[in-house]
Amino acid sequence: MTYLFISDLHLHPSRPHIIDGFLAYLQSIQGQAQALYILGDLFEAWVGDDHPEAAFLPVKTALAQCNASGTPVLLMHGNRDFLIGETFARETGCKLLEDPVLLDLHGTRTLLMHGDSLCTDDQEYQQLRGRLRDPEWQRQALSLPVEERLQLALEARELSELSSRDKDEYIMDVNQGEVLRTLTASGAERLIHGHTHRPGVHEFEHEGRTLQRIVLGDWYELGSVLEVDAERCELRTLPIC
Repeated sequence: MTYLFISDLHLHPSRPHIIDGFLAYLQSIQGQAQALYILGDLFEAWVGDDHPEAAFLPVKTALAQCNASGTPVLLMHGNRDFLIGETFARETGCKLLEDPVLLDLHGTRTLLMHGDSLCTDDQEYQQLRGRLRDPEWQRQALSLPVEERLQLALEARELSELSSRDKDEYIMDVNQGEVLRTLTASGAERLIHGHTHRPGVHEFEHEGRTLQRIVLGDWYELGSVLEVDAERCELRTLPIC
């Protein structure tokens, strides 16, 4: 059976065709895959499990159906949807993953990450990440009214876009030294992550070992999925309805 990996769909009511494309994809894999791993940023923004966004109700239903079909969905937080909680997991049947997580993938020790923690050259972002992932900050944020949280998310997205315009591309990409440190510490041979929106397969030698880093693409123009079984490891693009 095949393991599937996706990330960075950034689902949002303003992009209904991407939601429709994801729903079609879930329908196509039900009962046909060993598991689907979503490595962060399934949603453009998630301000709490108590937010009744009508556009996301079909997504929650489709995830529940996929889980019920025998294809489990495992979900990792991204930098946009880190407030997904246990209520969402219970309603959809998804299992929430820690970041990072190590698994044996057909005999290859594989590390799964969202990828943003690898972008250590962007010190401004890393400081923000640390604050947003703090449990006390999240508790305080979730205590605010939903409308106030939505406004904060909108302002944060606008500030992020402005900040990114003034940064060199390499700053917002992963730091290779951090990649090597992370792989060495975990003992993994392969790293799979998203976040950077720069899909590709990178192989390199380190201390006598051949290591691999696979970057998942976003779902803005085309879908992006990594398919791994006993015979192959293939990064593919998918049409979006």
